[in-house]
Amino acid sequence: MTVTTQMEAPRVEAIDHKAIGEESLAPQNTRIMGPVSYLFAWLGGCVSIGTFTVGSGLVGTLNLLQTFLAIAIGCTVIGVALMINGQAGHKYGIPFMVQARSAFGFTGTRIPALVRSVPAIVWFGFQSWIGAGALNLVSDTLFDYSNIWLFFIGFQFLQIGLSVLGFHGIKWLENIGSVFIICSLVYMFFSVINKYGDEIMANLVNVEGTWGAPFWGATMLFLGIYSTMMLNVSDYSRELRHNVGPIKQAMIYANSILPATLFMGLIGLMVSGATGEVDPIKVFSSAVDNKPLLVTTLLFIAFAQVTTNILNNVVPPAYALMDVFNLKFKTSAVLVGLLAFATFPWELVKDESAAGLGIFIQTYSAFLGPIFAILVVDYFILRKQTLDLDKLYDPEGPYKGVNWAAVIAMVLGVIVALTFSDISWYASLIPAGLAYWLLMRFLPAAKRFAD
Repeated sequence: MTVTTQMEAPRVEAIDHKAIGEESLAPQNTRIMGPVSYLFAWLGGCVSIGTFTVGSGLVGTLNLLQTFLAIAIGCTVIGVALMINGQAGHKYGIPFMVQARSAFGFTGTRIPALVRSVPAIVWFGFQSWIGAGALNLVSDTLFDYSNIWLFFIGFQFLQIGLSVLGFHGIKWLENIGSVFIICSLVYMFFSVINKYGDEIMANLVNVEGTWGAPFWGATMLFLGIYSTMMLNVSDYSRELRHNVGPIKQAMIYANSILPATLFMGLIGLMVSGATGEVDPIKVFSSAVDNKPLLVTTLLFIAFAQVTTNILNNVVPPAYALMDVFNLKFKTSAVLVGLLAFATFPWELVKDESAAGLGIFIQTYSAFLGPIFAILVVDYFILRKQTLDLDKLYDPEGPYKGVNWAAVIAMVLGVIVALTFSDISWYASLIPAGLAYWLLMRFLPAAKRFAD
């Protein structure tokens, strides 16, 4: 077996795209991000508006301390998972679509790509509608003009325009945005405490809550919001400099996700517990009492959706379209933005739809958990952290077609996960990982993938 290192040039047709600054599936040799820049990029990209809704949904189930710990546990687990699954991308400079070929095969990789892309596009549309709602309320407050559809279409095309810049082009947006985002979150957190302190004490502090299954289900929900990124973390870690080790990487992931999730989840919990309001726009706007601060808050919401969407909800499905249909990154990014219109986000934000957000997270996590387990077993146990890049980029080589060992293991993991839906991601890991290891050893059709 000939092992190609990350510094050697494999036989890749698309490799010359790098010369013109185009995002590519080719190995990334030039690393543009140090640990601080990488931390800020993740912080800017982790402001998911769904966190507010998840926090709001825990009113009456968990108290303030239990919610705090549920967020901390979920973010710690996802931080470690991101570090683990990002090692292949960090070492070899390959994106998720290439990393998955050794486990699923060239054709089979389209399965995890689809599983990863669907929630990304749904989140893209959902968060764009929230951002447009914030801009619409700014316009109504300042100019007495309201047109949510105009702002939604304009906001979506703005994000599409920014997304075609690729990861290299949006790095500055993520780094600058993270500072503004964290300052705004700190301000709103303490504003909520000052305004609703008595209600928070009565409804969220001086209540028993539970440490049972609902608590662990809550850790899964907060983890599940970011479980999509856990799958394709190699798309980002391939841009991180080689001298940043695994421990530091885990700290970067946890310390970028944890602050944003804590502030957003707890703000959603506290305001909903005090007022009964679950609409994210109303939750935020109720935390401030004067017009300038209201406008600033609403602009923060819109800006946060831009940084999160471009990093987490455009790059992964765009890479998937590049691989499946042999498209350029810019074309793929535009298609992803247009597909987000088809998710009907105006239906997802209705009060009657809010209860379904937790089910949505549990469902797609049931599919993401098995894929994560398969990738980890494949890279760390079967390949022992050694990949042959020539094989990964050879569509007629041993990874041609579908590796049915991965597909069968994934289906088994999904069945187990859906059986224990409240903790679907956790429940899927051991069944899927163990099944994949056994099938790779004993399934004849998997032999060429195992050699």
